Amino acid sequence: MSRAPRLEPQIVRTGMVVVLGTIMSILDTTIVAVALHTLSHDFRVSIATIQWVTTGYLLALAIVIPVSGWAVHRFGAKPVYQISLVLFVVGSALSGLAWSATALIIFRVIQGIGGGMIVPVGQSILARTAGPQRMSEVMAIVGVPQLLGPILGPVIGGLIVANTTWRWIFFVNVPIGIVALVLAQRFLAPTAPDGGRRFDFLGFALLSPGLALVVYGLAEVGTQGGFRGASVWDSLIVGFALIAGFVVRGLRAREPLIDLRLFRDRTFALASTGIFLLGAALYGTMFLLPLYYQTVRGDSAWVAGLMMAPQGIGAAVSMRPGGILADRRGPRYVVPIGVVILSIGTFAYTQVSATSNYALLAVALFIRGLGMGVTMMPTFASSYRNLTHEDVPKATSATNILRQVGGSLGVAVFAVVLQTQVTRSLPVTGALIQAGKVRATPGELQVIAGAFAHSFWWSFLVSAIVFVPSLLLPNRGIRHAGAPSLAVD
Repeated sequence: MSRAPRLEPQIVRTGMVVVLGTIMSILDTTIVAVALHTLSHDFRVSIATIQWVTTGYLLALAIVIPVSGWAVHRFGAKPVYQISLVLFVVGSALSGLAWSATALIIFRVIQGIGGGMIVPVGQSILARTAGPQRMSEVMAIVGVPQLLGPILGPVIGGLIVANTTWRWIFFVNVPIGIVALVLAQRFLAPTAPDGGRRFDFLGFALLSPGLALVVYGLAEVGTQGGFRGASVWDSLIVGFALIAGFVVRGLRAREPLIDLRLFRDRTFALASTGIFLLGAALYGTMFLLPLYYQTVRGDSAWVAGLMMAPQGIGAAVSMRPGGILADRRGPRYVVPIGVVILSIGTFAYTQVSATSNYALLAVALFIRGLGMGVTMMPTFASSYRNLTHEDVPKATSATNILRQVGGSLGVAVFAVVLQTQVTRSLPVTGALIQAGKVRATPGELQVIAGAFAHSFWWSFLVSAIVFVPSLLLPNRGIRHAGAPSLAVD
């Protein structure tokens, strides 16, 4: 049996630099989750406000993805990667120094702009260094942090918050980022810009504020206690109008920010719908989970992070087998099963109380992770089934944006649902308990647990809806399964 050829030293060094940057970016999508309860207390703000610490980061990740492709063509991959690292490090340092919730949210957006470029640009550099014949091997390298991020993020965040201060969640990125910068300067090969691609500034100017206003309007629903008030309706109306303008622009522009013409392909449209909903279910639920353990159960950030680990472990166990089976049999035979498993695991959390058994909750979260692993990768792979080679980079950009936007909307909506339920159930003390100004009685904790259970029903519903498009995915396998190129183009 012959051994597979070893990767060249240049590929290994490039992979090391890319993985280091990718780890920072991906960990920061989950590491902050266990600190939200502490942040809400320290800054004396509501859940509807503090959710922007996560939502702002996810939105920044989404809107900067198409920018990165243009920037690589315009300036070259190496300088863009270095700039993205600088932005991420600066945003991390400023986040650690934040003096208010507003300042932290702004600095998280800066961090997200850098983090959003790190992953696609790094993958582009690695793909160009390795060449098409080594893509499967090098993409497996990049996949490691994507697999470990959901497992390690909450645990590391919990350890930091429990033993130091939430500020070190951000400060820890600074030395790692500096090391990544030094290694990038030393090991990454320079690439000449080609300047052959235009940037859709009008599309960017429509989409970015449009998404931000929609999410802000949803957050204001929680603050106002319902769909009333000028701030809610003005934000939603203007936001949706801007997004509608972006859609019109995307269908007519020669080089749009997101090529909406891809959605004419039925399989791509179905898979994209699933990706959007799965993003909402994943990130929205990861927002709720640590808050439940810390607010209702009184657990430390460390315990809350540890209790979230089973989901990542479950996903790690099932992701590869699910992908292989989908390639052989077809995603229609795999994804619906994954959705059912995901929904079963989520259903257990719709029954939570102030005294729910920890072991049962951990098992349920492991089951949820199994379902997410079986569902997510085959759904992503399905989006490429009928596309040409030239369309793959455009599809990669579109699907990653949809996942991040779905995640940001999921966090915002679930936060609004939770905030509204707590306020309605405990109109006098609910906000004070959430902000840590008063201690809840056992009876009030049971009421708040009910609010969480209601919020988890929304997660269950979003997860279950994915079952509909999953039944319409292709029912045939692919003869030669291969990972699509994730390179920015």
